Amino acid sequence: MMQSKGSNSKVSNMVFRTRISSLLISMFAIFASFYVAGRLWQDAQNRVYLIKELDRVTGLGQSAISVDDTLKIIACREQHKTLSALEMDLAIARQEGFTSKRSSDTSGAVSKRKPLVVIGVLTRFGRKNNRDAIRKAWMGSGETLKKMEKEKGVVSRFVIGRSADREDNLDRSIDDENRQTNDFIILDQVEAPGELPKKVKMFFALAADKWDADFYAKVNDDVYVNIDALGATLSSHLDKPRVYIGCMKSGQVFSEPSHKWYEPDWWKFGDKKSYFRHASGEMYVISGALAKFISINRSLLRTYAHDDVSAGSWFIGLDVKHVDEGKFCCSSWSTGAICSGV
Repeated sequence: MMQSKGSNSKVSNMVFRTRISSLLISMFAIFASFYVAGRLWQDAQNRVYLIKELDRVTGLGQSAISVDDTLKIIACREQHKTLSALEMDLAIARQEGFTSKRSSDTSGAVSKRKPLVVIGVLTRFGRKNNRDAIRKAWMGSGETLKKMEKEKGVVSRFVIGRSADREDNLDRSIDDENRQTNDFIILDQVEAPGELPKKVKMFFALAADKWDADFYAKVNDDVYVNIDALGATLSSHLDKPRVYIGCMKSGQVFSEPSHKWYEPDWWKFGDKKSYFRHASGEMYVISGALAKFISINRSLLRTYAHDDVSAGSWFIGLDVKHVDEGKFCCSSWSTGAICSGV
C-alpha cells in the first residue's frame, strides 16, 4: 500500500514537471515569434520610409543626384521589391498550405519569368499602316503577342503621345485602335517631331517602372526586327550589369538653323563639331540598370535635338559598357542581322 502511494506521488511529480516544461517552451516560442516579427516589421517600415524620402527628394527635381547616390537608390528599391515579393509569397504560402503551385515546364523551370526585353516601337499619328505591317511581320497581336511574351520573354508595345488638342480625332483614333489591339503605351505628353527625345526618355522611364526586364529597346516604326536573333544576342550580354548596345556612330553637328539636322546646342560639342559616339536611332538597347537610372533621374536628364544623341549623352559619364554591334545597323540587311529598315 505504501509503495503504491509512493509510485503515484512520483508519477504526479513527473506529469507536473512535464507540464511546466511544455509551458515554458511554448512561452519562449511565442516571445521569439513576436521578437522576430517585430524586427522584420521595423526593418520593413524603415525601408519604406527611406524610399519615400528618396522619392520625395528626387521628385522635386531641385538638386542634382550623384551617380553613387543613384546606384544606392536603385539598390534600395531592389531590396524593397525583394521584401515585397517575399511578403506576397508568404501570404500565398499561408493560403495554400505552404505548397507552391507555380507551373513548371518539362525541365522543371518556372514558366513565369521576368521579361528578357521590353521593346518600345516609337510611332506617330497617321502611321497605322506601318503599325499593321509590324504586327503582321514580327510583333504579332492578340494571342500571338501574348505567346511571344510568355515563351520568348519579349514584350513589345507601340509608344505614342497625345494630340495638342486633347481628345480630338487623332486621340480618339489611337484610343479606338488600342481598344482593339491593347498594344500601346500612351504617354501624357504632346506628340510632335521636336518632342521625340523626351518621348524616348519617358518610354524608358515608364517601361522600367512597369516591367522588371533585363533589357529595354527603342525601335522606329519602319524597322523590321528579327526577334530570335535579338534574343540570342541579348542573352550573350546578360553578364554585363550596365550595357548600351547598338550600331555606334559619330555624326556631324550642324549649326545652321536652316539645316534639316540642326542642333541648337551645337556650341557644346567643341570646335570640331562632331557628336560623341552613340547608337544609331533606328534601334538600340540598354540594360535594366540604365533604364532605372533614367527613371530616377528623368527630371534632370536633358535632351538634345535628336533622340539617339540624347540617349548617348545620358550614359557618357557613367561606368557603362558601349557595345558596337553591327547586327543593329538597320540600313543594311545581312545574315544574322537583328533589324532592317523597310
